[in-house]
Amino acid sequence: MSDRRDFFGKVLGAYAGLGALGALYAAKRTWDPLPSVKAAGFTTLDLSAYKEQNKLYVEKWRGKPILIINVPKDAKPDTAPNGNDKNAYEDPRLIKVGDKKFMIVIGLCTHLGCIPDYFPEKHKFVCPCHGGQFNAAGEVLKAPPPSPLVIPPFKIKGNAVVLGEEGPEYKKLKEAGLVA
Repeated sequence: MSDRRDFFGKVLGAYAGLGALGALYAAKRTWDPLPSVKAAGFTTLDLSAYKEQNKLYVEKWRGKPILIINVPKDAKPDTAPNGNDKNAYEDPRLIKVGDKKFMIVIGLCTHLGCIPDYFPEKHKFVCPCHGGQFNAAGEVLKAPPPSPLVIPPFKIKGNAVVLGEEGPEYKKLKEAGLVA
C-alpha cells in the first residue's frame, strides 16, 4: 500500500511541477515585449537618400511624423519676428553626417501638437493652428510654441541615422541642453 501511495505522490508531484513550469513559461511570454513592439523601437534612415537640399522629407517613427531636411548653407529665414535671424546651417541642433547637415525632428509643434507646414523658400515652418514659427533647425522664431521642435534619440552609423537609440552625438546635444 505504501509503495502505491508513494508512486501516486511522485506522479502527482511531477504533474504539479510540469504545471508550474508551464505557468512560468506563459508568464515570461506575457512579460516579454512582442516582436512588433521591439521592431517599432528603432528606425534606420539612410541619409544618402535625402539628396535634395531644402526639401522636406517625412518618415514615421513610433507613430509620429519625423521631419527631415538636408539643410542648405544659406538657410536663413527671411523674417524672424524674435530677432533670431541667424543662419540655421550654423545651428548646433543640426545633425552632421559626412559633409552635410540635417534637421531631424519629431514633426509636432511643441505648443499643442499640430504638424507645422514647411515653406522652403523662407526656410521656416509655420504652425497652422496658432501661427508659431520655427527655423530650418527647429528653433522657435515666433511664439506660442514654448520650445524647439523635439529631436528624437538618434545614433549615427555611417551614412545612416538610427532613431530610438542614444548615440554619442545625441548625448552631446543632451549635455549641452539642446534636447530634453
